Amino acid sequence: QVQLVESGGGLVQAGGSLRLSCAASGRTFSSYAMGWFRQAPGKEREFVAAISWSGGSTYYADSVNGRFTISRDNAENTVYLQMNSLKPEDTAVYYCYAGPRPVVDASGYDYWGQGTQVTVSS
Repeated sequence: QVQLVESGGGLVQAGGSLRLSCAASGRTFSSYAMGWFRQAPGKEREFVAAISWSGGSTYYADSVNGRFTISRDNAENTVYLQMNSLKPEDTAVYYCYAGPRPVVDASGYDYWGQGTQVTVSS
């Protein structure tokens, strides 16, 4: 069992930056791939980024590639999402996921958190 708690969301102006954190409970965090997904009002939840258990492989949605960076610290049981050059269309609730493989489909993950709100003003 893994429990995930996201933090770091907030209100930021377009062009600004935020760093999201996802703290995981449990001793097996380092065996899980991790992913970030987001859901804007009235829209489907969408893939943002994923990282392998070792951190050696990362994957990004085209819409965030080059602006967002996913990383992890297995010693701290935490995964991060550094978001730069934020745009109003990045406004959404961001969710952290844990699963066996870093896939782009949320159904491929076993655990997820409650989410953190990110709002980007124009």
